[in-house]
Amino acid sequence: MRNLLIFITKYNAFFLFLIFMISSLIIYIKYNSFQKASFINSTNQVTGNLYAKADEFKGYLSLKEVNDKLAKENAELRNELCSSKYVDTISKHQVTDSVYKQQYVYIPAQVISNSVNKRNNYLTISRGSKDGIAKGMGVTSADGVVGKVVFVGEHLSIVQSLLHKDSRFSAMLATNKAIGYLQWGEDMDPHKGLLVDVSNNAQPKVGELVVTSELSLFPAGIPIGKVSKLNAKGGGFFLNMEVALSVDFGKLEYVDVVINKFALEQTTLEAQEKKADE
Repeated sequence: MRNLLIFITKYNAFFLFLIFMISSLIIYIKYNSFQKASFINSTNQVTGNLYAKADEFKGYLSLKEVNDKLAKENAELRNELCSSKYVDTISKHQVTDSVYKQQYVYIPAQVISNSVNKRNNYLTISRGSKDGIAKGMGVTSADGVVGKVVFVGEHLSIVQSLLHKDSRFSAMLATNKAIGYLQWGEDMDPHKGLLVDVSNNAQPKVGELVVTSELSLFPAGIPIGKVSKLNAKGGGFFLNMEVALSVDFGKLEYVDVVINKFALEQTTLEAQEKKADE
């Protein structure tokens, strides 16, 4: 308290100046209509700007909630696509009854961590076994193929990115359906991949769309990229070509995990077939 009194005594002239100045401003504004109107208008503008900034900040804080909602809606829309279903055709009395049944289900997830500058790149996503995620499931984004699930926890999962030396997905040229395999190139460019083992009869063109085939983890027709450069393998019966990837892996925020309802049945049958051939 003593220090406060000393401080006020030391700067009493300054405080008296402030008191007189504020009092004179109040009297000047209160008893002059023009100045009063100007002051009120200025105050309203300042208050309006503060409210606008506060609302903008509030909107920024709610972006995550909005993005989560949009990701969920996108997944629901993909679930309704014909490419996510198969046709169950039953012939009765020469009448064909075609019914679409669900084969693929999309589960949205947020990307928690991601790498693009290593030889083997992975993503961590915000879904795990409690959400129905299992090892081997494909992962896509709004732009195309991302990778496949390799490790699953209760709440989180690890995705082996397409940008990985061991990633290999069945793909095809969208125009003539010639099938090959999509893998990452040796130059480690996160924007390019290689479509290999395509028949020499395919006659691909630069700019042609490359999509998933029916032999992949994904529904057929999901974008992978576009042919950017043609390279024939020397002396072989197959072609390989450079592909500009449709997914910008450095900007991934949300992905969809693709659940194939027939995956277990297919894996079991293929295992039985392999055992029978031994």
